Amino acid sequence: MPAPTIGRIVHYTLTAADADAINKRRSDFTAFGQTLAGTPDPGHRGATGHVAHVGNHARAGAICAAMIVQTFDGHAANLQVHLDGTDTYWATSRTEGDGEGHWVSLPRT
Repeated sequence: MPAPTIGRIVHYTLTAADADAINKRRSDFTAFGQTLAGTPDPGHRGATGHVAHVGNHARAGAICAAMIVQTFDGHAANLQVHLDGTDTYWATSRTEGDGEGHWVSLPRT
């Protein structure tokens, strides 16, 4: 296997822990939004411009596009995982391979 390279797009398979963390952030954001009343002024709590964690329910085994943003020891990588929503997930020290918690390279065309 060739070493992973920064900037490469890969497919990453979510684990149950990944999905739980993603869904918790999204649930926390929804609960926070419910505590806000009215339209806040810019620069104040709840003003637009904050990153919202919303999207479809994440589940273990889901395959997501990800970008390699850092590599280690020629085989592990940190990934910025693109989710089906407004947010991303930071998957650290993941290795290439099959199954949950791993990423696979896409064929070069």
